[in-house]
Amino acid sequence: MLLEENVSLRPYNTFGLDVTARYFACFASADELRELLQLPQVQAADKLILGGGSNVLFTQNYAGAVLKNEVMGLEIIAEDPETGTALVRAGAGEGWHGFVEYALGQNLSGLENLSLIPGTVGAAPLQNIGAYGAELRDTFERLEAVEIATGLLRIFGTDACGFGYRESVFKKELKGQYVVTAVVLRLHRTPRPNVRYGAIAETLAALGVAGEPTPHDVSRAVVHIRRSKLPDPAVVGNAGSFFKNPEVSQAKFDVLKAQYPEMPGYLVPGGVKVPAGWLIEKAGFKGLRRGAGAGTHGVHDRQALVLVHHGGATGRDIEALAHDIIAAVGQQFGIELHAEVNIL
Repeated sequence: MLLEENVSLRPYNTFGLDVTARYFACFASADELRELLQLPQVQAADKLILGGGSNVLFTQNYAGAVLKNEVMGLEIIAEDPETGTALVRAGAGEGWHGFVEYALGQNLSGLENLSLIPGTVGAAPLQNIGAYGAELRDTFERLEAVEIATGLLRIFGTDACGFGYRESVFKKELKGQYVVTAVVLRLHRTPRPNVRYGAIAETLAALGVAGEPTPHDVSRAVVHIRRSKLPDPAVVGNAGSFFKNPEVSQAKFDVLKAQYPEMPGYLVPGGVKVPAGWLIEKAGFKGLRRGAGAGTHGVHDRQALVLVHHGGATGRDIEALAHDIIAAVGQQFGIELHAEVNIL
């Protein structure tokens, strides 16, 4: 555990933006985190807890202290034969997909639809990650978090987390007050394949899976879909889905559907969820490049929901593009997009 000064954050954000942090340190346990929080330089500074850096857009240097969460560990801590479930505890610094693979290796289901989501375990509950008809809260049991102001460890159950669509209490009233150190999920011994959403069923058929798919099969299909549509951050800078899928009333969707018969929509409580990628593509942004030469940044050519950094752009360049997309979609459809990525 070492507090460094003026450290480049380029290796620590998947957009690959070369900004610096005034102070930077890694911690591998709750005790190490408490020690860092007691340092005068850290106490006096704004603090940013960084996991995989896959859900952040830096628009400037960070003048405070960046603390990178490297709390590791994966273990089954309890079994319940009556319900056929097991509690699995994961350190917040573990890679999310590594956690999914661990669960599958233990013959536990519940996370397969969330395969290949970038980032770390600790970031998962902050925005209630979700994909292909599943969300973290579906299997969530509790999390452990250190209060920044006091260093005390607190346990948060599902209700205390206030989960919503890509939301939690940690993005609202408790934002910046706690650091997640571990997450406990309740997973199933009996497979419960969920293939209703997106192209999972079609992909399973294309992969030669017949009959009832296993959790491994579903995971393989999800990985195949994601790799076919989403760019690898190691090759092209990006933060995955940049915008949340908006939800509109049934009445508004009916009006838009009459104007755009091909518009997709998914029923949700209180209305209809419309894919933001479809809206962005329809507004003419898919594959757009901006910047000098062949383009330093733009919109991915296979998935319009993803903003990309080809090299040479700043975070402000990408932020400006995001604002232009929001304005264009709002003008054409009367729908307001909101960023899923944290813009700093």
